[in-house]
Amino acid sequence: MTDTTAPLISASPANRAAAPSISTSLRLRRAAKPIPHYLLLCLLALLTIYPFWWTLITALSTSGDIYSFPPPLLPHDVSLINFIEVFRTINLLAFYKTSILIALATVAGTLVICSLAAWPLSRMEFAGKRLVFGAVIATMILPAEINFLVNFITIAKFNLIDTIAGVVLPNLAGAVGIFMMKQAFDAIPGDLIDAARIDGANEWQIFWKIALPLTRPALGALTILTMVAAWNQYIWPSVVMTNPDNFPLSVGVQYLSSAFSSKTRVVAAGAVLTVLPMLLVFLFTQRFFLRGFDGAVK
Repeated sequence: MTDTTAPLISASPANRAAAPSISTSLRLRRAAKPIPHYLLLCLLALLTIYPFWWTLITALSTSGDIYSFPPPLLPHDVSLINFIEVFRTINLLAFYKTSILIALATVAGTLVICSLAAWPLSRMEFAGKRLVFGAVIATMILPAEINFLVNFITIAKFNLIDTIAGVVLPNLAGAVGIFMMKQAFDAIPGDLIDAARIDGANEWQIFWKIALPLTRPALGALTILTMVAAWNQYIWPSVVMTNPDNFPLSVGVQYLSSAFSSKTRVVAAGAVLTVLPMLLVFLFTQRFFLRGFDGAVK
């Protein structure tokens, strides 16, 4: 016989009232768990953004102590006079033109060379393949400045001093670009490559018509990385370029410091005009940048 007088614990009114309370408490704990991570990310974002924000409000201000503590959060007496002074002092448009040509040429050459170098390292078999790839990756350990002397002698031998080609050529075959493209090619299914070979496609057709279109996210990420690096490089262009009329923006803007050593606001305006183009490029292309690193992370 079944004991119908036994208490039904799960059906008691007290337990029915406690169940929603436990569920709500659990949801609150789960919702609060990521809060410290978000706070840390917000702090890191603030530390990253504030230097540029301080430079911007300094460039827009015409009064106030820019070195006061705590630092100002909003500009005083907003004006564009500092930006106008930059255009009056240096040939900014010529510097922009040179920087754009250097960036575009570096991006185009890097995409071509890194893709062609990464394809055999990913999909072709040859003696010493792992040794070659290991040597390429090993170059990432060395600082870029260690190659300056050799590169300068080579550029001088080819009479490329004070030319855009002299700035661009030594920066085309980067280890980072080769690594990214190799990882992107590795992610392509092998069955797709084998099917193309069975259909009679040669190695160039497979690379150009099948593999390269599938690696567009990696190409986009490499484009952004290369463009930012080419735009911001300072030491190598200042070594190769001797005519001030041929200086890129990163080098030419230094004249603001010498001509206006006491006018920090004008120098800040020049820094904003230097950084702003790449900032806008990244804001509009960041989705390609993030997608392009999926293959490299894998």
